[in-house]
Formats: sequence, structure tokens, C-alpha cells
Amino acid sequence: MGLQSFYLVVGNGRFNFPAAMSKKMKKEHMHLIESWAFTSKNYIIFAVGVLLIALGYIVMASGETTSTQSLTIAPIMLFLGYIVVIPIALIYRDKK
Repeated sequence: MGLQSFYLVVGNGRFNFPAAMSKKMKKEHMHLIESWAFTSKNYIIFAVGVLLIALGYIVMASGETTSTQSLTIAPIMLFLGYIVVIPIALIYRDKK
């Protein structure tokens, strides 16, 4: 069963999803990779995120099992690194 036989049922009719997407892609000429040009700011923000994650794991490993350091501070650092800083580095664009 290939992509050509994949149909999505919409209402009473059928919708050929791959064919519709290929027509849309041809019309818009999307250049996804070209729009993801990273600048030095993106790399700096990404490095800060990786550093924050590494420090989070170091703080977690150095604390005792039931300490505030291992149960609160380190998870907050990891959350900020994975969920906030790294995505900001991927999404951030300079104003042109």
C-alpha cells in the first residue's frame, strides 16, 4: 500500500491527500531549508541551551537523591534548556 492509494475520507467524498499536497507545493514553491538560515545569534542561543542542559544534568548528579537541588533546581534547568531555549534558537530570526 503506497502513498498513491492513501485517501482521506472527507464528508461523502474522498480526498486524495498526497495529490493535493503535491499541487499545493508546486504552486507555493516552498523553500524550507533556505528560510532556516542560522545566524551567529542562533548558534549562541543554541549553545546556551546545550550548556543549560549539561549544567542541569551535572547539578542533578551532584545532589543527593531527595535534595532540593536534584528535585527542583536541576529539572527546572533541564526544562528551560529543552523546552524554552533550544526552540527559541531554532525559531529566532533577525529582523530584516
